[in-house]
Order: sequence, then C-alpha cells, then structure tokens
Amino acid sequence: MESTYESHEFDPVYDKNSKILILGTFPSVKSREMQFYYGHPQNRFWKLLARLTNWPQPTTIPEKKEMLLKNNIAIWDVIQSCEIAGSSDSSIKNVIANDLTQVLSDSSITRIYANGKTAEKLYNKYVKPQTGIDVIPLPSTSPANAAYSLDRLAASWAKILEVLENE
Repeated sequence: MESTYESHEFDPVYDKNSKILILGTFPSVKSREMQFYYGHPQNRFWKLLARLTNWPQPTTIPEKKEMLLKNNIAIWDVIQSCEIAGSSDSSIKNVIANDLTQVLSDSSITRIYANGKTAEKLYNKYVKPQTGIDVIPLPSTSPANAAYSLDRLAASWAKILEVLENE
C-alpha cells in the first residue's frame, strides 16, 4: 500500500475535570472516515472503557464523548500529521506531533497513558521533551493485537481506575 501524507482532523476530547489522558498514535482510515477516535468496529477501545467504567457501551460520538467526560478521561493522539500507509502504525514517517500544552493546562490531567507500544515510542520521541511527563504504556486495543483478549486487556488497563477513583 502506498503512503500518503495525512493530517489529524478532529479535536481532542477533554474538559477541566479530565484526570487522565489516553493517547493513540494516529487515526485509522476508518476513524478518519468517521471523524472520531477508534472507529474500526474491531477495535476494542470503546468496549474496554465501558467495561472498566461500568458504563453502557457507547455507539454514537455524543455517547462516546459523554462516557469519557463523565469518567474524567481525555483522549487524543500523539501525531498531528504524518506519512502513513493506510492504518499501519509501522509505516508512519515524517511525524509532526500534537502540542499537548493546551490540553494539559486546561484540565486536571495527572497521568498520560499510551494505547500501544508505538504510541509510547512516538510520545517519548516527540512529546516528552516538551511535557517532561512520563507516559505509562498500555497494551493496544487494536484488532492487530490479537495476543490480548478483552479480559487480558481489562486486567492491564485496570490501572487507569486507580487514578480515576483516587484523585
């Protein structure tokens, strides 16, 4: 598949009460078509967060935003623009990172989590020098991460609940 230069075209989801920020790498083709995060029907992000927060699984963008904000969760992606082949994180080149300054200053975020190893690597390379904040890696919710069942993902991701419940 041929690479194309793509830009992130939708805003982060957060408010002043957001306590944690979950960062992906860059929206998939399906997410770019839908104009919202984790749009691929096989991605387990929404199912996983609903399970962890005891929230009904959201299906619409307003329901997804409501679940995030009511649970003090912010989401965004590390990359603002890049060269990418389809949805392949491994093909990402020529990265321009998102500037997290505004999100961090306008919220109560105390922890940043990476949804997958590539998000962690890109955050550490492009964003951490500006924020100085360590990122906490979580296993990817992508369908490509078939080694992780939903139960195994939930066990790994449960650490976000400590922050949400205790801060």
